[in-house]
Amino acid sequence: MSSVICQFSFAAGSPTITLADFAKDVAYQNVKLSPKGDYISFIAKQDDKNALFILDASTFKLSHAVAFNANGQVGDYEWVNDERVVMEKQYLRGWKSQPGYAGELFGVDVDGSNARYLVGVQGEQQVGSNIKKATPLGGISYILDPLHDDPKHMLVFNIPDTGTNEPTTKVYRVNVEKGNRALRARSPEKMANFLTDHQGNVRVASASKNGINTQVYVRGEDETTWKMLKLNGVFRSIKLLTFDKNGQQVYILASRKGEPEGVFKLDLGTGKATKIYQDEVVSPKTAWISEYDKALYAIEIDNGYPTYVFPDEDSIKAKRLKNIIRVLQGDQVHLVSTTRDGKKSVFFASSDINAGQYYLYDSKTSQLQQLFSAREWLHPDLMSQTKPITFQSRDKLTIHGYLTLPVSKQHKNLPLVVMPHGGPHFERDWWEFNPEVQMLASRGIAVLQVNFRGSGGYGVAFQSAGYQQWGGKIQHDIIDGVQYVVSQGYANKDNICVMGASFGGYSALQSAILAPDLFKCAVGVMGVYDLPLMFDEGDIALRQSGLNYLTQVLGKDKRKLKAFSPSHNVAQLKAPVLIVHGGEDERAPIEQAESIIRALQAAEHPYQYKQLDDEGHGFYKPKHRAQYYETVMAFLGEHLKL
Repeated sequence: MSSVICQFSFAAGSPTITLADFAKDVAYQNVKLSPKGDYISFIAKQDDKNALFILDASTFKLSHAVAFNANGQVGDYEWVNDERVVMEKQYLRGWKSQPGYAGELFGVDVDGSNARYLVGVQGEQQVGSNIKKATPLGGISYILDPLHDDPKHMLVFNIPDTGTNEPTTKVYRVNVEKGNRALRARSPEKMANFLTDHQGNVRVASASKNGINTQVYVRGEDETTWKMLKLNGVFRSIKLLTFDKNGQQVYILASRKGEPEGVFKLDLGTGKATKIYQDEVVSPKTAWISEYDKALYAIEIDNGYPTYVFPDEDSIKAKRLKNIIRVLQGDQVHLVSTTRDGKKSVFFASSDINAGQYYLYDSKTSQLQQLFSAREWLHPDLMSQTKPITFQSRDKLTIHGYLTLPVSKQHKNLPLVVMPHGGPHFERDWWEFNPEVQMLASRGIAVLQVNFRGSGGYGVAFQSAGYQQWGGKIQHDIIDGVQYVVSQGYANKDNICVMGASFGGYSALQSAILAPDLFKCAVGVMGVYDLPLMFDEGDIALRQSGLNYLTQVLGKDKRKLKAFSPSHNVAQLKAPVLIVHGGEDERAPIEQAESIIRALQAAEHPYQYKQLDDEGHGFYKPKHRAQYYETVMAFLGEHLKL
């Protein structure tokens, strides 16, 4: 017990922040209350792996901890009744740093008893252990609905292992103690998603036949047939959210003509959609739904700074969230867990300079108690503020982004690093705590993040404006953002570097090719550099829906694809290059790094290369992130005046 308390002590942060400090994992995550509020659970590291800790809520003493042996670790989890949790079991492979999930769900009581694999085929009974293996169920499974009104069962969403990359999905009703299961639903189309009503019935599904357009299906009373719902009006995108109180309508996130998505209420009988809320600039970041009554109580909007819209002003959760926001001014507050009776809640508060704290609120006493800090060693006073910016592109499109200015320097004529985000579609940058941005700012560097055309979060039309423009107008938006920041006096035009990961790595090289005199250096991290290669290598090309996506966003004109590929245009590059890549990257496979290295070598262009053999599409291990930061800062130090 003492060792656990020591591990989670609240020591004061050091005033000197090292690169390794920024690379550390969060200390606490996924904090939840049990349904009655008797226990508090969270994920934290033990022996460099994620473990689940369950504390007595009245004494804060450890009730039980789940830490899998060997290469296993805890993934996401749910409280399925007052005394039991069910969790995903992940695996850290020796040849791959990123955790993998094989579809196993593991259950255990709060005192450690009745530990059992409930779903999956990989769970092994250990020698001298009472842990039992579930009846095999192939494929990948996730908890769809913990069925809080049924303490003995949960609903599990299953993607079967059928030999095809796009199977018909299923839903099983699973006993949370023994793993016995019964099939409850089969999807109407390949790779469908499901929505349950307040009683836990599977009544609605959404699916796409072509991987692009979404259809809504309603289940018949016989619970075997599905009927496609004829919508009263045209929608370009649809995401199912939750049922209304009466159970005859569902809330959806949707867009009619490509404008930012709004929240609508969809009548399952008539197909008529009624608008609840829609912002003119951005789509909702999150629709917040109660875990017990499944009510929609808040819509989170982030147009620059985050804010909330409350569709039901009488909602107890909405009122409580508004009260806590007033108390924790300056932070964005999320209500992340609550008890069944609603008397206790866990809130997470964070900001651009605050890595995040968890708080426990008790409505009986009206007390707000701080529980855990996500990164207590990164003190907010030493962090740099991130501010929203807006500018006009060269073709008069309004572009949004963020500028972080180092707290340690005068905000004028600064060295600048441009950080395009990944994706590029369905992703965007937010006003939030970003360790990599703060790492750069702590070294006196201004950081620019641009939500260029093609980014998610601004509507289908804005996103599709970036289709087949990866190497053109998207990069022009990034370059125009740099010129805007320079024109405002924040950055020195002769002291700028561009760096990014995934699509951001592609942008780093492509922007430096299009504007060779603007950037003093370019850093590509796990990027794609040869666009034609994306159709042959990597996990996107494994599915037909992935190939459909690539055709839609890139096109099939090989001449244009090569013109937009850094590997085929190194001759136009002036900036020295740093390439960093994971040897086990499946999204942007190592062949992408090899293609740009060959081109750089053939052109005798100056470059550095660092490969992390057992990392994938992202650097999972803190020591690897620290090595990456050290490599980047050394490279920037060579080419920027810091």
